[in-house]
Amino acid sequence: MKYKKLFSPVKVGSVTLKNRFAMAPMGPLGLADANGGWNQRGIDYYVERAKGGTGLIITGVTFFDQVVEKQDPSTVPNPLYKPVNFVKTSREMTERVHAYGSKIFLQLSGGFGRVTIPTNVGDIPPIAPSPIPHRWLDKICREISVDEIHAIVRQFGEAAFHAKRAGFDGVQIHAVHEGYLLDQFAISMFNQRTDQYGGSLENRLRFAKEVVEEIKKRCGQDFPVTLRFSVKSMIKDWRVGALPGEEFEEKGRDTEEGLEAAKLLESYGYDALDTDVGTYDAWWWNHPPMYQEKGLYRKYCKMVKEVVSIPVFCAGRMDDPDMALDAIENGVCDVIDLGRPLLADPDYCNKLRSGRQGEIRPCISCQEGCMGRVAEYSLINCAVNPQAARERFTAYEPVLRPKKVLIIGGGVAGCEAARVLATRGHKPEVYEKGSRLGGNLIPGGAPEFKADDIALADWYTRELERLNVPVHLNTELTKCDVLKSEFDTLIVATGSTPKVFSLGDNEHVYTASQVLLKEKECGSATVVVGGGLVGCETALWLAQHGKKVTIVEALDKIMAVNGPLCHANKDMLEALLPFNGIDILTSAKVTGYADGTLTVSTEDGEKQISCDSVILSVGYKEENSLYQELEFEVPEIYLLGDAKKVSNIMYAIWDAFEVANHI
Repeated sequence: MKYKKLFSPVKVGSVTLKNRFAMAPMGPLGLADANGGWNQRGIDYYVERAKGGTGLIITGVTFFDQVVEKQDPSTVPNPLYKPVNFVKTSREMTERVHAYGSKIFLQLSGGFGRVTIPTNVGDIPPIAPSPIPHRWLDKICREISVDEIHAIVRQFGEAAFHAKRAGFDGVQIHAVHEGYLLDQFAISMFNQRTDQYGGSLENRLRFAKEVVEEIKKRCGQDFPVTLRFSVKSMIKDWRVGALPGEEFEEKGRDTEEGLEAAKLLESYGYDALDTDVGTYDAWWWNHPPMYQEKGLYRKYCKMVKEVVSIPVFCAGRMDDPDMALDAIENGVCDVIDLGRPLLADPDYCNKLRSGRQGEIRPCISCQEGCMGRVAEYSLINCAVNPQAARERFTAYEPVLRPKKVLIIGGGVAGCEAARVLATRGHKPEVYEKGSRLGGNLIPGGAPEFKADDIALADWYTRELERLNVPVHLNTELTKCDVLKSEFDTLIVATGSTPKVFSLGDNEHVYTASQVLLKEKECGSATVVVGGGLVGCETALWLAQHGKKVTIVEALDKIMAVNGPLCHANKDMLEALLPFNGIDILTSAKVTGYADGTLTVSTEDGEKQISCDSVILSVGYKEENSLYQELEFEVPEIYLLGDAKKVSNIMYAIWDAFEVANHI
């Protein structure tokens, strides 16, 4: 077996993991009950990943502080709010996880401090090691006292004690990582104290040292305590992060200090380091979008691995099993963290172990269903897997009478509908006018940084083939064709078409799709009209390939209208555009194009831009003409995807799942 090494056991403290995969901690928002325990969604969510073969489950962050930084108990679980309820609900989860031979650690938050997100955890008074600026709010944080530090330390011990009672095999400290409270103490930029918790690195790490000592005192030396640890902060300035490949002066923790901190943390008694880089001031590092390379933490993990003897965990877009295998075999790390990939496919480990790698549903790093929904709605979900964190409530409905379902359109909505219908036992059949399945995934996946979009389209192709779903490519059905066909149910998922308008010389005016699919050559200099997500990504891709690109946006800012897009994605893309030499004009409208010159009306008057082409990326319109023709001709008919309402991949998949699971 090629990946056998990934399924070899490894010890973390006194606990032996059955394989080298851990579920990375992701905020369990929406998974708590009102009394600080786990709700059924949360229990099923983690158990499903254990059932899928994951060796170690690390829960998302749980609060416990009842003194300094109180949180809403219904936001995430809290072992100290009502300990009996926490233990009771946790027991159901830990016992079920153990049934699959997996281990489970509870992640405990040391506090958020200056990075507290009010929309997630309530408008609590912002605290910090020193009076420093809050990350999100125009406020100066309150310096916490030594007594408050001691209170948090004591509560760490109490929370870990209840975690052990509840059946957890260990705990992970959400600490010297991402710029959270304990990390703020560890970083001199944030910690300006002159007492025993400030000054030298040893003093700045004293908080973290006392935490592990307290937990070991309460729970015993054989109870594993791991630490989420960022080697390097990637901070250029307050609220400003560095970009990959950018030369900058590190204002936070540099690599040298990070490695020294790793050695100290091991000496304090931590049993493993779960390693990454970044802070919330540079949060596209610790929450990497598709614009970050795969395996971006590997070189930092290897550095840590060379200076400590305890296990090192590595996350950061590590879903490629060949990359994971190489990391284990070449001493980069001891355990592979999978976060978003296990949202996308909880059976990742079982599929890989049994040689079914091609069946693993890919994560596309869009962060719309996870980080985006966490920020907007305090719910963790997944764009490509509608069942994530909703496993029981979205279980496949049994088929009482198999139906023949005609599906027109092979984009994500049509493909998801066909997949779900076939899984349930119905008989779907797909007709697609193009030469391959995937719809807008195909042009959208043209940039190298969007390769996972193509991977998702390919996955749907393989899944429909595995499920024996008939697929007819290069076939466009008319109203007459449909009415002549034999079927019980009709699904129309005909997608959308780009909005276009005349600029005069339209010979060199193209749509983004035409350029992305290389149907049209944009020349050495081009203007992208429209600063939405598609326009910005197209501009970035062209600039990375040596084109001179200008973006013209009618609104006062780019990407003003989006779905629940994670701000890490949006902020990084916004920073990448000027970094790659792209000019941006906002509050501007194009008025004409002739003789290689685009005329733009701006607030400062008319502007002329010389360019070889103009690329229109001003949105899409629903293509539902066939549905309108058939709406009252077919008894059971559904309109899905962009054909119903132009949106994003997530809602196309989710709507298709919902309908297909209840036909």
